[in-house]
Amino acid sequence: MAMSRFFRHVAMTPGQARRMFPPATRKAIGEAVSAGERRHRGEVRFAVEAELSTWQLLKGLSPRARAAQVFSKLGVGRTRESTGVLVYVLLADRAVEILADRGIAAKVAEGEWRRIAEGMREAFGKGRFEAGSVAGVEAIAALLARHFPAREGDNPDELPDEPAML
Repeated sequence: MAMSRFFRHVAMTPGQARRMFPPATRKAIGEAVSAGERRHRGEVRFAVEAELSTWQLLKGLSPRARAAQVFSKLGVGRTRESTGVLVYVLLADRAVEILADRGIAAKVAEGEWRRIAEGMREAFGKGRFEAGSVAGVEAIAALLARHFPAREGDNPDELPDEPAML
């Protein structure tokens, strides 16, 4: 384990994460998720985690691997049409991971998710957490609306829209 990574995780706290993603920012993200889900059949779940535990760091857990754990923990893979998408932000690593369930992954290229995540990381690097998050959610909604447009009268909201603070 790189000591610089360890110290970034020790220095980052849940309190800092709450300051970066205060209630107004979480509300704006939730509203963007809700608005997007009216246009498509996907289910978007946004999660923010301040840091990993020492044990997770010693095991060499990558942000992508942690995102996969969170995907399962938050039930993103249990949607009716396998159209869940997780946006996972790991602040200590300055990482944004976007994971799509198999129904979406079959139609949307991984490069599309990387492009959106990079835009979010760039905004976060400038301290623009709300703007970067909302822009990322809106870009995801546009992709999902193209591949999985909403159906009139058959578009249940299966996952919470409000971001999870882990």
